[in-house]
Amino acid sequence: MSGQMDEYDIIDAAEIEEIKMSLATEDLPSAVGKIKDYFAQQDRVELNIAVTGESGSGKSTFINAFRGLGDEDEHAAETGVVETTTVPTAYPYPKFPNVKLWDLPGIGTPRFKADEYLKQVQFERYDFFIIIASDRFRECHANLAAKIQKMKKKFYFVRSKIDSNIEAEKRKKTFNKDTILDKIRENCTKGLEETGLKSPTVFLISCFELSLYDFNRLEETMERELPQHKRDVLMLALPTITLEINERKKKALQRNIWKLSLLSASVAAVPIPVVNAAASISVDVAILVSELKKYYNAFNLDPASIQKLSERSGKSVDELKAVLKSPLNQEITKDLVIKLLTNSSLFAVESAVEYWLGLIPVLGSLTAGSLSFATVYFILQRCLNELAEDARNVLMVALQTSV
Repeated sequence: MSGQMDEYDIIDAAEIEEIKMSLATEDLPSAVGKIKDYFAQQDRVELNIAVTGESGSGKSTFINAFRGLGDEDEHAAETGVVETTTVPTAYPYPKFPNVKLWDLPGIGTPRFKADEYLKQVQFERYDFFIIIASDRFRECHANLAAKIQKMKKKFYFVRSKIDSNIEAEKRKKTFNKDTILDKIRENCTKGLEETGLKSPTVFLISCFELSLYDFNRLEETMERELPQHKRDVLMLALPTITLEINERKKKALQRNIWKLSLLSASVAAVPIPVVNAAASISVDVAILVSELKKYYNAFNLDPASIQKLSERSGKSVDELKAVLKSPLNQEITKDLVIKLLTNSSLFAVESAVEYWLGLIPVLGSLTAGSLSFATVYFILQRCLNELAEDARNVLMVALQTSV
């Protein structure tokens, strides 16, 4: 395949077969109707994550960090040295309100009983539980985990405040970070095993340096164990704090491009000339505007997110913005999208049509034309690549790595 078509290589054989089946087994209105229903259901997906642990273990700070917020930010969970939560309290992600972290009342009091606690906090509401401790895990943690396990839901042990432990150990002449982390992990695992829990996994987390230690491993584990439709919701909501998360967000967004291309071209609303009227297409520009805004938000390229990253990294806003190259790093409007469409390279679009028709000949039967499908796909893929690259470069600057 020629170099000009490299960006289409990301679509895999399963997706090609899905497009073929969608178009071969359904008439166009039925196929489009199913895609519309898919996106409507996707918009309704909720993800509820319960965060629990003893008073003072750092539950609220973890919730704030997991949402990309500091403890003093607007809409942050209240923090303190004493228990501040008396009833389950929901904290939605600012840009993805269907994803909620729930701060549950503390455990570990003499009257604590795991089965009564789960009933009190409405156990059925949550997709999974994060159980936090700031030192050793004790019997109350293990009892709660056993009850959750019995009810066939997932849970994850998080050992918080790792940064404090590392700082304290640095005073010793024999300090070795990896050795300290291994000892903490072993100590936590041993404490849980002594209560009868078999083969527990413990994730070491610093809420003030979330990209360090076991956060990537925790996120990958949660993502892997969720159903696909909830996995993508979690992925897009997470703050982009590591290069690995940035890449996984891109892959999650790529999976919908062919569906959006078919939908946009098939419900064609706005005729667009392509390169000096040499060709024309008809697309639903509103669909493109909505999807590009989702990319922009998912990669945390909005001014508020850049400002927060500046505060966390010590890099100035100007330093972070200096590596932004995409024209989408501004307000995404209908006029901007039409400009992108009209400026599309005719050669690239024609190559795209030839490429798609070679793989999926039935595309030629689309009412809006294969040119529309290919152009929308080309635009979405190009914009996704550009925004993902911008997010990657911004993060690399924040991590003090040369771009």
